[in-house]
Amino acid sequence: MAPIPPLVSVERRDDGVAVLRIENGKVNALSTDVLRQLEGAAQALIDEPPGAVVVTGGDRVFAAGADISEFGGPDEARTIGAQFTRALGAVADIPRTVIAALSGVALGGGCELALACDLRMASDRARLGQPEILLGIIPGGGGTQRLARLVGPARAKDMILTGRAVGAEEALRIGLVDRVVAADEVQDAARAWAAELARGAVAAQALAKRAIDRGLDVGLVAGLDLEQELFAQVFATDDARIGVDSFTEHGPGRATFTGR
Repeated sequence: MAPIPPLVSVERRDDGVAVLRIENGKVNALSTDVLRQLEGAAQALIDEPPGAVVVTGGDRVFAAGADISEFGGPDEARTIGAQFTRALGAVADIPRTVIAALSGVALGGGCELALACDLRMASDRARLGQPEILLGIIPGGGGTQRLARLVGPARAKDMILTGRAVGAEEALRIGLVDRVVAADEVQDAARAWAAELARGAVAAQALAKRAIDRGLDVGLVAGLDLEQELFAQVFATDDARIGVDSFTEHGPGRATFTGR
């Protein structure tokens, strides 16, 4: 019997970028099997971080929502929701910049996966939304929380309570995506963006990402305390020494970092 191909793959490229790809048929439904593999792939990237990560899916569908065939009652919902929380939490915890490359539709869980990434590169034909309300349910993979933090509570309520999807230009305008390019350019553009970040001070990027993400969960005073602690920690890295020395000798923007 031929081996079953994986539903989630990771390609580590020579430019320091890891491409994490969802491959579950035409619509890339985020079944519990996909989510378990996604969690495992993300954990491997946490254990051995690359320079940056691109998360992508199909050309027409980045990722659809949960596999509706797995739905049932409250017990099944708790199981599915817990798996979403673990998998997307692992993606969010990767200590490098994670860019979602959105070639097409990202709805429900697919939108929630994009929200778990740090940045979003969308094609001009992309559409994003949380349509769960049209099924009489609500998002269960972080949509009510991450979307509101990203675009504000009123815009999040507009999308979630109506179930409407937004196109690429509206998504850019409200801050749901960060860059929009032509459909045939999105993969290359996302990888180029990730490669640029991978050449930077990735140890400092990891600490800055931690300061921002964890700071959003606490008050301002606690967030400032966290920033001060991480600001001190970053000076123990090789990249801080290299960057400061390079600035002193050559001016800004000329350092060659090691990632340590």
